[in-house]
Amino acid sequence: MTPEPLAVEYGPWAWEREATPEQSAAHTERLAALRARGFVLGEGVVVSTLAAVDPATFALGDRSYVAAHAHVTGDVRIGADSSVNVGTAVRGTVTIGDAVRIGAHSSLLGFDHGYADVTTEIFRQPHTSAGITVGDDVWIGAHVLVLDGVRIGDHAIVGAGAVVTKDVPDWAVAVGNPARVVRDRRAAASGGGAGGAAGRARRLGERARAEAADLLAAAWRDGTYRDRPDAAPTVRAHGDAVELADLLLGGPPPQLPREQHVRRLRSAQHPATGLVAELVDGAWPDLTAPGAGAAGSADGAAAPTLADGAAQYHVLSTGYALDLLGSAFAHPVRAVTDLTPAALVRYLEGLTWSTRAWAAGADVDTVGTALTWALRRGDGSAGVLVETTLGWLLAQRDRTTGLWGTDPDGLREPVNGTYRLVRGTFGQWGVDAGDERPLVDVVLRRAGDVLAERGPSACDTLDVVHPLHRAARTARGYRTAEVRAVAEALLALAADGWRAGRGIAFAGGHEPSLQGTEMWLAVAWSAADLLGVADALGYRPRGVHRPGPALDLRRRGDRPA
Repeated sequence: MTPEPLAVEYGPWAWEREATPEQSAAHTERLAALRARGFVLGEGVVVSTLAAVDPATFALGDRSYVAAHAHVTGDVRIGADSSVNVGTAVRGTVTIGDAVRIGAHSSLLGFDHGYADVTTEIFRQPHTSAGITVGDDVWIGAHVLVLDGVRIGDHAIVGAGAVVTKDVPDWAVAVGNPARVVRDRRAAASGGGAGGAAGRARRLGERARAEAADLLAAAWRDGTYRDRPDAAPTVRAHGDAVELADLLLGGPPPQLPREQHVRRLRSAQHPATGLVAELVDGAWPDLTAPGAGAAGSADGAAAPTLADGAAQYHVLSTGYALDLLGSAFAHPVRAVTDLTPAALVRYLEGLTWSTRAWAAGADVDTVGTALTWALRRGDGSAGVLVETTLGWLLAQRDRTTGLWGTDPDGLREPVNGTYRLVRGTFGQWGVDAGDERPLVDVVLRRAGDVLAERGPSACDTLDVVHPLHRAARTARGYRTAEVRAVAEALLALAADGWRAGRGIAFAGGHEPSLQGTEMWLAVAWSAADLLGVADALGYRPRGVHRPGPALDLRRRGDRPA
């Protein structure tokens, strides 16, 4: 196969192996011309002919390279074994150490505009330059902006999409906009030490197990579960209680016998649609009615529909709670299983992909989970709907981003929606969705925004860590250091968020709750697993936020534990 002639301009690390004799001759002339301008270039360097290199002074150490579309101006000094990747700007007074990697489309701007004179346009005022210094053995991710006056210490990592406005210490991991330090790499490497990831995971798991019974008891009031002691009872609160008890106590919540949990949850399903509406005035259906539980006693209530967001999520939360209790819905989720393939496609096409991608992803999550329960029941006709769903989704995915859906205001909606969609279909069924590296790129950018927030929500963090955890199995080795940095930060947020006897709040400014606790413990597991320390937690999610497939379609008929 004929090699792409520009490949070595964009990937100069392969220059020695892949450059043609003509390219090598032209490059020798280019280096000679740069040296003739007074620039100091070491041995084995590569400066792409597609890079704009026009500094006042320039030094490039041995075996370092500048890739295509980079822009180098000002007074720039780069050490040995370092790289300036595609589309990166290094401008102003910038000193870069040895063994530094700068990701694509980043900007190191070692200058600033003066603006003190309010009578003169800013662009006419003189520049200032405090300069940027980058130490040795530093990894700067893609799409990072480093502003004038910043020093990035030795051995530091700056996550993708970060905006660095102040110094980053040696060994630090910094992420977000503005960038903040979330970890010391030495502490993470210490394993079970005081600040290590394994030690943090172990302490979180021990506290959660020790206090789980108290947390559930506090949520049980007047014969029902509440997300918080002062909240109204809800169907989801009961499902979260079942999930937490299974996760931390290894059985059903102790407030009711297992069979009563099952009867209560099954009683709430409407037989006409198979959906579960929210409680009316906090009351469960009458369990003393003839036939309650086995046949469902909600048949006299108004039938919930797929337009009801609470009923959608109950397909997940109630369905998995029953599954953990060794049971299942009394009826098929007919709102989904009664669709024809053509009607299903119309439903998918009509979702809010360009305006509310998160909601669209949640809709697909509901569809996928309903089909999972149908396959578990032995409904062979559901297989056609599964194939229809997967085929439509694969055709609609944006291959450049790995996302489904768009949002002109940012990444939150499509990233969160993509997580929900994948959770309920590809992830739940053990199906490969294709190359996950573009999705890793986008999710790392989104992770920077999430980690820059004060008290990010369990939703936003779960919607980041789940795609990274899933992609780690297929995009092995891809941007591993940055993925680990995000995982370390998320594990720390989960562990630091635990409140004695109360669990974890859903988000900053909220009170601890069943929902927040269940979701953050799932975040902690996926983050810890990315770091190789999940065993230290002493639990593994088996419900809504389970890390593996609930039904592996590659081995149709399997029912994983």
